[in-house]
Amino acid sequence: MRAVTAAQMRAIDAAAVARCGEIALMGAAGEAIAQLIDRYARGDGAVVAIAGPGNNGGDGYAALAAYDGTRRRVVYADPSDSGSAARRDARRRALIAGVEERAFPADAAALRDAALLLDGILGVKARLPLDARSAELIGAIGASGAPVLALDVPTGIEPTSGAIDGPVVHATATIALGRPKLGCFADSARAAVGALWCAPIGMRDEDANDVDEPRTETLTPAEFAALLPVRGDESDKRASGAPLIVAGSTQFPGAAVLCAWGAARAGAGYVTVAAPESAAAALRAHLVEQVVVTYDERDPDAAVQTILALTNRCDAIAIGPGLGLSEAFGTIVNGVLEATELPIVADASALYHLAKRLSAYRGKPLVITPHAGEFARISGRGTIGSGERLARLRSFIDEHGVVTLLKGRTTLVGGPGATHLNPTGTNALATAGTGDVLTGIIATLLAQGLAPLDAARAGAYWHGRAGGVAQAYRHRGVVARDVAEALGEASLVPPQTAAPIRLW
Repeated sequence: MRAVTAAQMRAIDAAAVARCGEIALMGAAGEAIAQLIDRYARGDGAVVAIAGPGNNGGDGYAALAAYDGTRRRVVYADPSDSGSAARRDARRRALIAGVEERAFPADAAALRDAALLLDGILGVKARLPLDARSAELIGAIGASGAPVLALDVPTGIEPTSGAIDGPVVHATATIALGRPKLGCFADSARAAVGALWCAPIGMRDEDANDVDEPRTETLTPAEFAALLPVRGDESDKRASGAPLIVAGSTQFPGAAVLCAWGAARAGAGYVTVAAPESAAAALRAHLVEQVVVTYDERDPDAAVQTILALTNRCDAIAIGPGLGLSEAFGTIVNGVLEATELPIVADASALYHLAKRLSAYRGKPLVITPHAGEFARISGRGTIGSGERLARLRSFIDEHGVVTLLKGRTTLVGGPGATHLNPTGTNALATAGTGDVLTGIIATLLAQGLAPLDAARAGAYWHGRAGGVAQAYRHRGVVARDVAEALGEASLVPPQTAAPIRLW
C-alpha cells in the first residue's frame, strides 16, 4: 500500500470520486471511522466531532451519521460553511440521525466531558503555519483531556513532511482515509499520530502514478502474509531454506548466536554458522540445532576458501554480526562478497569493511542494514539531519544501487523504484542484539527465495511485530532472545476484513 504525499492523495481521491462519486466515498469514510469510535471512547459521554471547513469536517459529520452505538453525538462546526455536495449530504444525514449541531467556539470546558473527540479540523489540506482558528481549536482539544481520534492527519502535522510548527493535536489514534499520509510516518509526527489505522475505501495506488513525486510504500498485514514463504508439505530441511551465518568472534560470540536463532525461528530448515576457532566453544554451548563450522581468522585467505566451500550447500549468506574490525576480518568479508553469487545480507562489522568498496557490489543481490551512525559513515555525507532520512536514503540508493535497510523508529527500506516504510517499529527493539536477530530473519527469507528488497521489507515488518509480541508478554526487559522466540506468533495474520487496517 502506498504512503502518499498530499499531491498523490489528491490524485488518488480525484480518480476515486470519478469512479464512485464523492457522496459515496464520504459515506464509506464515515462508516470506517464509526467502527473505531467505541474502541477509543471513554465513559458514557458524548462523541464530539470538531468539523473544520471542507471535506475533513464532512467526514466528521459522516462518522456521526454512521455511528450506531448508544452514545450521544455532537458536532461543532461553522453553520455558514456549506462546503461540497458530499459535506452537505453528510450534514443532512447526521441531523436526520439526531446528531446535535453546535456553532463554534468549542472551548475546553465544552469538550471536557466528551467520551471521544473526532479531529476533523483540517486533514490532508493542512498548511503550516496554522490559521488562528485552527490553533485555538487545537488548544481546546488538548486542554479537554479527552481521547482523540484524528481523521486523516492530526491537525498541526504537515501531511507530506510530518513537520510540526506550532500547536498540534496529540491523537490517541489516527484513521487515514484512502491511503496513509507520508507525514504520519516521520519521527517528528509519530507521537502525535498515536495508533495508525487506514480505511482504503476503494481507492487505488495506481491512480497516483502520474504524480511526479517519489513512490513510497508500507506493508499491510495482508501484504506481509502474501510475501511470507510457505513451507511445502514435501519440503526437506535444506529445501526449507539453508542460510550460512558468517558471524561471531572471541569478543562477540553472542551476535552469531542471536543471528542463528533469528534465522532458525524465521523458518530455516538448516542453519550453518561459520565462526573463528576461538569462538566455537561459546557458540556450540548455545546452538544445539545449528551446525558450527570453524575457520582460522589468522589466515584470512584460507578462511575465505573455507567459507566459500560451505556456500555450495547453502542458499543465502548473512555476514557481519560480531565479526570485529580487524584487517583480517576485512579480507574475509570482502573476499566472500566478491566471490559468491548467493544473496547476502550484510550487517554490523561487515558494513565497516565493505564501505569503501560499495561500487564493486552494484547489481549484486545484497541487502545492507545500517543504523543511522553506520549509514552516516557509509554514505560519506555525515550525520542525517532532521527530516532528511528519506531524501538521504533515496540519494544513496541512486548512487550505489544496493538494497538498504536504514534502521530507526520507522525503518526505511530502499530499493529500485520505491522506498518502503516499516510501520511495526517498537521501542522493545531498542536493546542489544535485536539487529542480529533481524539479520538472521532476512537471511532465511533470502534463502527461501525472496528477492532482496522483499526479504528486507518483510523481515523488518516481521521483526517489528515480534518485538510487539515480546513486549506484550514481558512488558519490561525484553531482550533479543525474546524477539526471536516471538517470531512464530508474530507471523500469524488475522483474516482480512472490510474493517479499517491497523498499521501500528
